[in-house]
Amino acid sequence: MKVKALSRSSNDYVRERSQDIHKVQRNLDPTAHPFQQGREYVRALNSVKLDRMFSKPFIGAMGGHIDGVYCMAKHPNQLNTVISGSGDGEIRLWKLSEQETVWRTSGHNGIVQGVCAGSNSGHFLSCSTDKTVKIWDTTSSSEPVQTYLADHALMGLTHHRKDPLFATAGRTVNVWDENRSEPIHSFEWGADSYQSVKFNQVETNIFASCGTDRTIVLYDMRTSQPLSKLVMSLRTNAIAWNPIEAYTFATANEDHNAYIFDMRRMDSAQNVLKDHVSAVMDIDYSPTGQEIVTGSYDRTLRLFDVRRGHSRDAYHTKRMQRIFSVQFTMDSKYVLSGSDDGNIRIWKARASEKLGITDWRERQNLEYAESLKERFKHMDEIRRIGRHRPLPNDVRRADKLKKEMLGAQRRKDENRRKHSRKAAQEKPVAERKKAIIGVAK
Repeated sequence: MKVKALSRSSNDYVRERSQDIHKVQRNLDPTAHPFQQGREYVRALNSVKLDRMFSKPFIGAMGGHIDGVYCMAKHPNQLNTVISGSGDGEIRLWKLSEQETVWRTSGHNGIVQGVCAGSNSGHFLSCSTDKTVKIWDTTSSSEPVQTYLADHALMGLTHHRKDPLFATAGRTVNVWDENRSEPIHSFEWGADSYQSVKFNQVETNIFASCGTDRTIVLYDMRTSQPLSKLVMSLRTNAIAWNPIEAYTFATANEDHNAYIFDMRRMDSAQNVLKDHVSAVMDIDYSPTGQEIVTGSYDRTLRLFDVRRGHSRDAYHTKRMQRIFSVQFTMDSKYVLSGSDDGNIRIWKARASEKLGITDWRERQNLEYAESLKERFKHMDEIRRIGRHRPLPNDVRRADKLKKEMLGAQRRKDENRRKHSRKAAQEKPVAERKKAIIGVAK
């Protein structure tokens, strides 16, 4: 019997005089390495572990308001500035880099329900339940530059992107000219009152409002009547327009979800953003139009990708109370939240992102780690670690109860369709259409 065996002589690759230099087999093609996939999986696993380990999103809290912070607004031309309004009528201008107040005034006798940047660089507007809208100049005194008197309590405020026009929400939706004391347009469509109004930042003639009768109404200033009305199953609390796509807007709803709509076809939502366990009070787009931040009554702040239905991150602290206002900063790197405890908190938009200057080699390493995590995101261990978020116990219990209730309702509907002839003929309603009752034009 013959046995064939590999036989290599060391004299072929070792020097004759010095027996210390040996030949090293190298394969310069990494795709041909037999352990390359395993190595990259381990690197991806270590990257997602380090991502969770260095996840420290909280930067600081800016205190000073005596009552809750119920409205906030960023200035489109000033990266370092944010305006806030409180329940005791106080208005403050904050410098984010120093985390301090640079201007303040007791501007109203009621709750400040809306603030926004004005047409001039140093001006901004505020409205309150005391039926007034005031224009403030932060570079001069603490007295208002102009005061406008309405005939009803005002619940929302928004300013035109370029023109000296602003809109208010109350018993009716009014459009005002800064040079006139009376509104130039007044819109209403069956609702007792409207609590929010927002101008489109791309198609600047279009704006939207949400009413107490669970409706979302679209308006055009070039016409004398509203364009269309969308009726939801529960009330909408806030609206945010996509700063990149003129026809897309997002809404914060009382049914614990946020909805993304296309104004050209509102009979179905483009996406449903879930994970909150209580009413969503405010919503805002990032300046890139790719991310959304929501603040909820359940005392958590969540960040969403506009193409996905579940949040990529959830922020909370032990002392933070119910969140009523949220904002993205103009560089998309930070998120602001105003809560019922009178504080404005600053968070990183990416929880594990390093602050400050990064070397080019470090940037390459971080980009490589992100690509590995994206490649192996379907693996069980990486998905489990990347999805884990520490949440308060009451939020976790409410989330578990909510999932049990939704699962029971889903099983009940399936059993009805299986065992009832009448129910079998009914088509199942898509998730993106469940909360929509109808659209009127």
